[in-house]
Amino acid sequence: MDIITLFFTMAAVIAILALIYAYLYNRLQDFKLKIDEAESILDEELRNKYDKVYELQTTVLKLSKVNEKEFQELDNIKKEDISNFELDRKVIEVYNKLETIINDYEKIETKKEVIELQNEIKKLDARIESAKLFYNKYINESNTMVRKFPSNIIAKIHKIQIKNFYDNKDLNDDTVKDFKL
Repeated sequence: MDIITLFFTMAAVIAILALIYAYLYNRLQDFKLKIDEAESILDEELRNKYDKVYELQTTVLKLSKVNEKEFQELDNIKKEDISNFELDRKVIEVYNKLETIINDYEKIETKKEVIELQNEIKKLDARIESAKLFYNKYINESNTMVRKFPSNIIAKIHKIQIKNFYDNKDLNDDTVKDFKL
């Protein structure tokens, strides 16, 4: 084999490897962008839900005889440094308490303002659920690429690591309490 053929063969192999590298790196970056987009949507919608639940809480407390001290959680959330997942859980807890109170007081249940807020919260819940599905889908695809050869090499080079799903469950650790209900 002459030196020119060897040179062109090596150049072709390097070019193919560079194309594979670029393709896999770009796929990992696409997943990162989609995950960031989903996080942004979740963040915005959770803030909107927090505001609506807070508004509903204020309305319900005005119309009922419930002690305001039972509903300090939403006020305390602003002081805490929590993840979207934890915020979601806490807002759901407060909303469920409010739903119970609304169902117990017929005069509250029929108020137009309460009904409108409940409908807005249901719409926000649908958008949040869609964003969670979108987020988890791309987390799953990204994690698959981070684990599989040859994209795992590219992920290691660029320090791209496996991420937890939206529910914050880490399926790679030894904690079995991830699945507590």
